[in-house]
Amino acid sequence: MNFFKRARVIYILHRYAIHHALWETAINRLGLLQGLSAVKKAHLRELSTLFLYEKNIYGVQGFQLTDAMRVIIAAQACLPILNLGIEFFSAWSNVVVYPDAFQVSRVERDEFGIMHHQQHILSGESWLKGPVIFSWQDIERDMQRWQQGHNVIVHEIAHKLDSINGSANGMPPLHFSMHSEQWAATFGEAYQQLTQRLEHHQRVCINPYAATNPAEFFAVFSEYFFCAPDILTTHFADVYHLLNLYYRQDPQQRMNTLNNK
Repeated sequence: MNFFKRARVIYILHRYAIHHALWETAINRLGLLQGLSAVKKAHLRELSTLFLYEKNIYGVQGFQLTDAMRVIIAAQACLPILNLGIEFFSAWSNVVVYPDAFQVSRVERDEFGIMHHQQHILSGESWLKGPVIFSWQDIERDMQRWQQGHNVIVHEIAHKLDSINGSANGMPPLHFSMHSEQWAATFGEAYQQLTQRLEHHQRVCINPYAATNPAEFFAVFSEYFFCAPDILTTHFADVYHLLNLYYRQDPQQRMNTLNNK
């Protein structure tokens, strides 16, 4: 970070810092932040401050967002980039929040090449070159059931990270020390394993939506990585290892430390 960028960041953190009481109230509602050290929580607060300063977060359909709601969104959005950096969010600016699940209409091609108008009810959406969209009702539901591996914010942020290289394909731009061949082989094998189990109507421990395509696989597995890491370490240890290298975090270790207290 050059001198001018660093000076700007310092100014923002000083001038627009999230009030301590507001921050504590917000993060105390977020179970997935349990186990973070005081130092990491302080860094997450800084990232969340930058997020709130740089992003336009607004409600639609008459939905009014409070400051606490904005902080809750920012903290969860910044968790995946805790050890990556706010620059990973530089390509987009807007966060749209619906009061509850929202409906979208799309034209889709079926297996025979015929186009159909389809209606979808969504809890979140990430546009390649546009906003990230959430349902507040689902955000609240995820806060209550976070250990089940569901988090719409983490899911859509994973799509944003996946899209940095221009397309959401299940392989975000990897760090220099990582290898795309290993990523493709490991994720491909896990994806095939999941789809085969579903095709044979066998029980799976992961949300079946992960089998939609490689992009959704990465997003859903990112949810489990942060919210239910024990499921991945038990059933998809190789995928967990690569997500550990990519996100530069170890949620399973955080959970173990928390459980041993």
